[in-house]
Amino acid sequence: MKRLFTHIGTLAGIVPAGVRRKEGAAMDRVETLSDAWLLVDEGRIAAFGDAASPLPSGADETIDCEGGLLMPAFCDSHTHIVYAGCRDGEFLDKIRGLSYEEIAANGGGILNSADLLHKTSEDELFRQSMERVGEMIAQGTGAIEIKSGYGLNPVDELKMLRVIDRIKSSSPALIKATFLGAHAVGRGYTHDDYVEAVCRMMPEAARYADFVDIFCEKGFFSVEDAARVLEAGLRAGLRPKIHANQLAVSGGVQVGVRYGALSVDHLEHSGEAEIAALHDSVTMPTMLPGSSFFLRIPDGPAKDYIAAGLGLALASDYNPGSSPSGDMRFIWALGCIRMRLTPAQAFNAVTLNSAYAMGVSDQCGSITVGKRANLILTHPGWNLTKIPYLHHTPYIRQVYLQGKAI
Repeated sequence: MKRLFTHIGTLAGIVPAGVRRKEGAAMDRVETLSDAWLLVDEGRIAAFGDAASPLPSGADETIDCEGGLLMPAFCDSHTHIVYAGCRDGEFLDKIRGLSYEEIAANGGGILNSADLLHKTSEDELFRQSMERVGEMIAQGTGAIEIKSGYGLNPVDELKMLRVIDRIKSSSPALIKATFLGAHAVGRGYTHDDYVEAVCRMMPEAARYADFVDIFCEKGFFSVEDAARVLEAGLRAGLRPKIHANQLAVSGGVQVGVRYGALSVDHLEHSGEAEIAALHDSVTMPTMLPGSSFFLRIPDGPAKDYIAAGLGLALASDYNPGSSPSGDMRFIWALGCIRMRLTPAQAFNAVTLNSAYAMGVSDQCGSITVGKRANLILTHPGWNLTKIPYLHHTPYIRQVYLQGKAI
């Protein structure tokens, strides 16, 4: 099936084949074509050009974009959208002044989600999670990383991973799975016993997961715990990712880089030592401004990372406790409004670089021949500054995943 998009006002996010991420000054560049066309063949971008190049013939369907902007769909490299129920009671606790750590110490937070998930059937968990996936797709996201971590015991962690596997086969979005058994210490375990249990889960988890992750944070898991878990994951064939430096400087960035982590995520508390560790590494710094916004904590020093020549990804952290939204357009806006990134820098952070942070920048995240045709078509009159500026004004005319209207 060939689909030809014509009368594109601006085709944005063009990246040459072979470019997997943007770093430093390149973060502030977005390649575009005006008065453009784009051809999709069997779900992938086959060709594109401007008015000076002839339109291809033989399309099965022609879509008149009427001057709208056509851009790659968002990629969200850090979510926790497989969860049960709701934690709106903790929303009231936050309003009354309790911190994230205080809610966790009182038995809420991650443990509360684990209790709810344990009581929820696998089919119901899948149903609830697919609703969130559908919501994210409607908001323009075409690739989603999903973590376990609300099971906190072998049976329920595997239940989560099976649900993520079902989402992979049921959703038109590109889905990647991460085993986050070390999200918190499961009920009934000592700390050391639980770390050992997570390591023992690894071979079974690797049947479903692409990555392994650990919450390397004050009050949760140490650098030494992280090394044990990431080593066990590598032995099972799982590439590391890591939560680091959300609540304090933890050393998680350094241990993540040491084990070749694809991304180190959060980074609200970070500085020169973390930037130095990330130089000349394969690891993508990933910041989660939706969590900072919801928890009213500082944002990561995004501009410092880019000024130092590093790349940056932004992701939603969609979860029931600290970032209950998967709207990547809002994450783009927060990158501009709170982190003071330019619209171009934040755009690259929510498309190509976030695709890199979930290992799929060879498949999506830019307008590149051969990549999936995961696209957002806007109404006429929109541009890459206006979208994050008018951050809740409707702008999407149609989302396309693998070239098909969703």
